[in-house]
Amino acid sequence: MEARGLAAGYGRVPVLRDIDIKVRPGEVVALLGPNGAGKTTLLRTLAGYRRPTGGDVFLFGAPCNRVPVYKRCRQGVSFMGEERHIFPGLTVRQSLRLVRSKSGHQELFPSLDRRIGHRAALLSGGEQQMLALTLALARDPRLLLIDELSLGLAPLVRERLLDTVRATADRGVGVLVVEQNARSVLSRADRAYVMRRGEIVDEGPAQRWLDDLDGLAALYLS
Repeated sequence: MEARGLAAGYGRVPVLRDIDIKVRPGEVVALLGPNGAGKTTLLRTLAGYRRPTGGDVFLFGAPCNRVPVYKRCRQGVSFMGEERHIFPGLTVRQSLRLVRSKSGHQELFPSLDRRIGHRAALLSGGEQQMLALTLALARDPRLLLIDELSLGLAPLVRERLLDTVRATADRGVGVLVVEQNARSVLSRADRAYVMRRGEIVDEGPAQRWLDDLDGLAALYLS
């Protein structure tokens, strides 16, 4: 996936300006920045939920500015929003059957086995996010876009989810992830982009930022 000169907004209010970003197969790319930087808008634009007002998005080498969400899904794009994409009224078993998981993704989180007959709405926040990630992976995506992976979750759950994201990329999937805990996501990422006020203000190897978290924090505030 690649975006060049991407702009987007809400009505006449611009949010994204001149965004250049790329995610290659087999890598985890962290998207960092303070609240209100435009990270969610960027992910939703890349996923097709918002149409760009400028620039271009390419998926697997083909332009896709006007390609609707359902066609992007068919092409191999999977999107996990911060609202947790689960089926609250279905049990874990029914949810997995609905997406016809064929690749054993339900085995990613053994703790879900103990809750297989429970409705998704009754799961803990961590279990719901595990289920959401399992469902996102069930169709074997080529590109995974994740917004606020571990918001409000316990550190142990966050680390387990991020380990799964890293393992997913190691199987050849490109992953772009927004995550508020910079240290945790950078330790699994290959590269990182930093956003502020709707623009990319820096990019580079994840290790560079992992070695300079104070500098990253200063960039958030500058």
